[in-house]
Amino acid sequence: MEFIDETMLFNKDDFSNHNIHNMLLEVFDALSEKGYHPINQIVGYLMSGDPAYIPRHNEARNRIRQFDRDEILEELLITYLKKYGRMN
Repeated sequence: MEFIDETMLFNKDDFSNHNIHNMLLEVFDALSEKGYHPINQIVGYLMSGDPAYIPRHNEARNRIRQFDRDEILEELLITYLKKYGRMN
């Protein structure tokens, strides 16, 4: 195995953003499996902070609570704006 003696850069934001994306997909799937309307339930949680909007099914409630609601909202907004070419 060859070692490269270069300093690696770690961007916490890239790691966190990827985890938020994965978490949202997992929570969405868990809500769908239980027969809930995922968008309504996630919005209810984000607006109120009440975890009762998210079921415990497949650890969805624990997964979404790993992130601050403002982090989730920020990531959703950034993703939306990037999609429509307003951010790089």
